[in-house]
Amino acid sequence: MGPLGKVASSVRKFYRTHEEWFHLIFSGSGSHFVYGIVGAPRGVAEEGRMRGTGQVTGVACVLRYGLVLVLIGTGCTAVPLLGPREPEPELALIYNPAAHYHGPDRNPIIVIPGLLGTRLVDQATGALAWGAFEASAAGTDPDGLRLLALPVRDDIPVEELMDGLEPDGVLEQIRIRLAGIPIEIEAYARILATLGAGGYRDEALGLGGEIDYGPGHFTCFQFDYDWRLDNVANAQRLAAFIQEKRAYVQEEYRKLYGVDDAEVKFDIAAHSMGGLVTRWFLRYGAQGLGPNGEPPELTWEGAHFVERAILVATPNAGSVQAFEDLVSGNQLAPLLPVYPPALIGTFPSAYQLLPRSRHRVVVWDGDRDRPVDLMDPALWERMGWGLASPGEAGILEALLPGIEEPAERRRIALALQCRMLARAAAVHAVLDTPVQTPEGLALHLVAGDAAETASLVSVSSSDGRVKVIEHGPGDGTVLRSSALLDERVAEGWTPWLKTPIDWSHVLFLPNDHLGLTRSATFRDNVLYWLLEAPRATREQVP
Repeated sequence: MGPLGKVASSVRKFYRTHEEWFHLIFSGSGSHFVYGIVGAPRGVAEEGRMRGTGQVTGVACVLRYGLVLVLIGTGCTAVPLLGPREPEPELALIYNPAAHYHGPDRNPIIVIPGLLGTRLVDQATGALAWGAFEASAAGTDPDGLRLLALPVRDDIPVEELMDGLEPDGVLEQIRIRLAGIPIEIEAYARILATLGAGGYRDEALGLGGEIDYGPGHFTCFQFDYDWRLDNVANAQRLAAFIQEKRAYVQEEYRKLYGVDDAEVKFDIAAHSMGGLVTRWFLRYGAQGLGPNGEPPELTWEGAHFVERAILVATPNAGSVQAFEDLVSGNQLAPLLPVYPPALIGTFPSAYQLLPRSRHRVVVWDGDRDRPVDLMDPALWERMGWGLASPGEAGILEALLPGIEEPAERRRIALALQCRMLARAAAVHAVLDTPVQTPEGLALHLVAGDAAETASLVSVSSSDGRVKVIEHGPGDGTVLRSSALLDERVAEGWTPWLKTPIDWSHVLFLPNDHLGLTRSATFRDNVLYWLLEAPRATREQVP
C-alpha cells in the first residue's frame, strides 16, 4: 500500500474510532497531511491557526447548513487533542423492549434533512446534479451552472420557480474525493441509525434492498425535497407526502390489526432548514402566502397529523453563512467547484435563511446601533451583492443564454432578486409571529451552544466589504439565539427567554451542526421522546 493509501486507510480507521474533534497527522517524506474530519466547528482552523494544537496552514472543517465537508492541506503540523471517551448508555439494552413493540398506537416517523441534504438528479438525463463532491461536479461550467441553477425569470412567482431536477433520496452519506483519496462521511446516516436502534423500519433502506425487514411494514420515511426551492412550496409538498404515507400506513394497519381508517399520526425529526419547512407545515398545512405576500390563516392543519416534532440545529432566526454565501459564493473544499453568488442567488431558500435585521447580526461599520436591512433590494443592487454583483455578468450570460444584451440580463436578475427578498421577508414575518403550540403537539429543539459561531458581521459603508468581527455560542453554523429565536437579542436582556416559538422542551449539547446527531446524549433523548415519553393524546396506564 502506498503512502496515500495508508493515509486513507488510517483516516477511515480513525474516523470509525472517534466521534468528536478528528484531527490527525500523517508524516511522510517531505509531506504532512492534516485532516479536519467531522466534528470540528467552523473557525477551528481559521486564518491558519488551530487554537491549542499548534500552527496549521490550509486546513479547515466547514459546516454548511447540515452538510459536513472536509478540507485537506499540506505542509501542516499539529498535535491531536483527544481525551478519553465518555461512557455511553447501552441504548439497545435500555430501549430494546420498546423497539420491539409495533402497534397502531406507535407513531411512524418522518426524517427531513436540511439545506443541501438531498441528492438532485436531472429527470431528462439521469445525471447527478447535486451529491457528487468532486472536481467534475456540476456548477462551474456553463452547462453545469444552468443545470444546478433555478430559472432566472421575472414573469412567474418565486414559489413556482422550478426546473428539470428532482429529489433522489436523502444524502445519508457524503463521499468526497480529494487528491485521489475517497473519504466517506456519515451525514443523516446517524439519525437513521438512531431510529434503527429504536426499531423503526426505514422505507428507503428497505425498498433499496440495503436492509431486509421481512414482512414488516415501514415505520420510517425520508422526505427528500429540492432544497433550492421556496420553503413554503416544500412545506406544501410535505403536506402531500404525509397524506400519501398516511394512506399507506392505514392500509397496513387494516391488514395487520383489522383497524379501518386508523387515526394515524406521525412524529418528525427535522435537521437544520428542514425544521423551517416543518414549522410552516405544522402551522399552516398546505396553505401558502397570499398573492401579495399576505399571511395565511393560522389553522395548525399540519398538527392534526403530527404528535411530536424534533427540530435539530434549525436556524429559526437565520444564519450568517447564508448571507456570506449570497455575497461571496461557496467553495465546498479546495479542488472542488466554486459555486458563485449568482448561482446561489437563484435559490429562494437561501434568502429565507438570512438573519433578521432587528437582531443586529449584520451591521454597518461594526456599529450595533446601525443594523443593515438585508431585505432591501436597492441595498443589494448598490452593494453589488448576489445577482447584482458586477463580477457575475459572465455567470448571468451562462444562465440566460437566450438574452443577448447584458443590460437586459441584469434587469431580469435584479427583478428576480427583488422578488426573492420580498418573499423571504414575508416568510420571516409569518414564521416569527408568536403563537401557542396546540394541545397534543410536542415541539422539541436540539441545539448546539459550545462552538464559536459568527454572531456579528460588519459591512463597510464605503465599499460593501463583509467581515465577521464577533463570534458567539452556537453549533458553528447556527447561533444558540437563532435556534431559540430569542427576541432578547433585539429587545434587550431579561431573565426569561422571550421567543415566538412555544417550545415544549429544549436540549443543548456541546456539539457542532451535524455532530449533534452523533452525540450519545442526542440519541438517548430522541429515543426516549419517541418511544417512552408520555403523550397527552394517549391514555396513560394508572
